[in-house]
Amino acid sequence: VRLVESGGGLVQAGGSLRLSCATSRSTFSFNFMAWYRQAPGRQRELVAAITPGGGITNYADSVKDRFTISIDNAKNTMYLQMNSLKPEDTAVYYCYVRSGLHDDWGQGTQVTVSS
Repeated sequence: VRLVESGGGLVQAGGSLRLSCATSRSTFSFNFMAWYRQAPGRQRELVAAITPGGGITNYADSVKDRFTISIDNAKNTMYLQMNSLKPEDTAVYYCYVRSGLHDDWGQGTQVTVSS
């Protein structure tokens, strides 16, 4: 599966960004889709997840009420709307999909939040 991320960049604290993850297959072919992030010197962590079939979402406590994960099935694209960004949100954000026992990662997109 080919995953192409976009939307990262530099933003001031309190600002917003929207990340996109375009997939080469129908989002209905996945049973799990998610965004992870990895800050320098830290482990990769789950930010938000969604089940394409049922639309069930899950968020890390640190991003609840600020980030929203969504899917546009017609465009085969997953999004992460990030509002009220904080310097601690600075990281490389990765798109992740799973289909059965097979999973794939995007190349990552850098998000930098300045104070």
